[in-house]
Amino acid sequence: MEDVGSALDSLLAIAVVAALAPLLLGLVPKLRIPQVVLLLAGGIVIGPQVLALASPVPVEPLADLGLGFVFLLAGYEIDQRLYRRDTGRRAVLAWLVSLVVALGITAVLSATGFVHAFVAVALALTTTALGTLVPILRENGMLRGRLGGHLLATGAMGELLPILAIAVFLGISSRFVALLSLAAVVVLAVLLSVAARTFRPGSRLSGVLREHQHETSQITLRFTVLLLVLLLAVTERFHLDAVLGAFVAGMVLRRWAGRSAPALEEKLDVAGHGFLIPIFFVYSGMTIDLHAIAAAPLRLLAFFGLMLLVRGMPALLIYVGVLSARERVQTMLVSATALPLVVALTQIGVRNGTMLPENAAALVGAGVLTVLLFPTLAVILHRPEKVGAATDVEDLPRHPAV
Repeated sequence: MEDVGSALDSLLAIAVVAALAPLLLGLVPKLRIPQVVLLLAGGIVIGPQVLALASPVPVEPLADLGLGFVFLLAGYEIDQRLYRRDTGRRAVLAWLVSLVVALGITAVLSATGFVHAFVAVALALTTTALGTLVPILRENGMLRGRLGGHLLATGAMGELLPILAIAVFLGISSRFVALLSLAAVVVLAVLLSVAARTFRPGSRLSGVLREHQHETSQITLRFTVLLLVLLLAVTERFHLDAVLGAFVAGMVLRRWAGRSAPALEEKLDVAGHGFLIPIFFVYSGMTIDLHAIAAAPLRLLAFFGLMLLVRGMPALLIYVGVLSARERVQTMLVSATALPLVVALTQIGVRNGTMLPENAAALVGAGVLTVLLFPTLAVILHRPEKVGAATDVEDLPRHPAV
C-alpha cells in the first residue's frame, strides 16, 4: 500500500505541474516559453533534488509509454512528400554534414575524456525540435513561402534521421539484433500497410471503425494505444528497439488513417499531449542531475555552442543561392533548436549506460537554452515576404505545442 501511495503522490505532483504549465502560459502571454521547458523545470522543482514531492521510480512505466508516444507522434507528423522535393534533399544533405562534423568533434572530445560514448552525444547534437518550433513559427508567419518550406524540411529531417540513427546505434546491443530489429520494423510496416487495404470504404470492418471511433469505445485510439504498448512489450522481451518501431508505426498510421486522419490526430493529441507526454517530460526533469550541472557549468555552455556549430552552421552553406543571408541565419537558428528529442535521447543513453549522467544533464540544459534563445532571434530577424510564394506548407502536418 505504501508503494501505491508513493506512486499516486508522485503522479499527483506531476499532474499539478502538467496542468499549471499551459495555465501559466495562458495567463502570461508575454512569457514566450515552450511548454516543454516549463514541464522540465516543474519536474526539477518537485523532484528529489529540490522539494522531494515526487519520485521518478514509481511513474517510470507511464514515462516509458510517454516516450513511445513522443516517437509515435513524431513519425505521424512527418510529411513523406518532403523526400521528393528539393527542400527535402537539401535538408538531408544539411543533416548529413552535421552528422559528419558531430562525429569528428565528439571523437576528439572522447579522446580527451570529455565524453565517453561519443556516438550518443554526436546524435544529440544533430537533432531539431520541430514540434516545439512550429507553433512559434506559425504565430509569427514564418511558415509561408520559400523560407517556410525549408524550415519545415530541415526540422523534419532533424527529427526523422536522428531517430533512425538512435534506433540503429543506441538501442541495441549487437549487429544481429540490429538487423533483427530493423527487419521486425519493416515487417510491421508491411503488415500495417496491407491491413489498411482491408478497411476499404463499404467493408464491414471499415463500418465498425467509423461508427465507433467517436463513441465511448474510441476504437481507433484504443487500437493505436494497443499497437504502441505491444511494440514496447515485444521489444522489451526480445531486447529489440522500440524507438524505430514506434516512429515507423506513426508514419504508417498516417497513411492508414485515410479520411479519418483529422479525427485520429485529435485523439492522439488528447492521449499523448494531454496525458502521457507531459508525464515523460516532468519525469525527465526529475531525473536531471543538477549537481552535475552546478559542478561543471562550462560543460553545458560547451554543448550549447556545439549545437549551434554542428547543427546550425551547415545551413549557411547548403542554402547559398537558395535563401538570402538573413534567411540562412534564420535557418541556422531554427535548425540548432533542440530539446524534446535530446531529452528522449539522453534518457535512452543513461538507461543503456551509453551516456554519462553529467553529459546528459548538460545536454538537456543546453537544449533548454537553445529553445529559449534561438527561436526568439529567428523571429526578430524575420521580414515577411510581400509576395507569398506558392507552397504546400499549409498541407503539412501541424505539430502540437510541446
